[in-house]
Amino acid sequence: MNYWLVKSEPNVYAWEQFQTDKVAVWDGVRNYLARNNLRAMQKGDLVLFYHSNIGLEVVGIAKVKKTGFPDPASPDQWTAVELVPYKKLKHPVSLKKMKNCPELSNMGLIRQSRLSVSALTEDEFNKVLLLSQEN
Repeated sequence: MNYWLVKSEPNVYAWEQFQTDKVAVWDGVRNYLARNNLRAMQKGDLVLFYHSNIGLEVVGIAKVKKTGFPDPASPDQWTAVELVPYKKLKHPVSLKKMKNCPELSNMGLIRQSRLSVSALTEDEFNKVLLLSQEN
């Protein structure tokens, strides 16, 4: 199993809307590294859902439902995946909290903050989940 983090501005597509929709096509990614991460996703992989720009926090976990397929808006070179909500975190994990955690210092969100889809190690994923249990 692989672990990922996707970013969405909550005023554009929030976790709450994702839960209501029950499935989302994750498209519109226009960065080659992020696209390659989408292409590497496998069915059942776990994905942290991060609210960017507003909130700046991980709020939930999604699962990959359908692996890479041509992005409907630009099928020539870009990729999309389908995600489904899996679990809302007990407590959101703020960017500040993650930055203050030495075990997460190499996390893509910290090192390449502009990347919209990044890979996580299993340890990073589990550390974020552990942080979500704290107030």
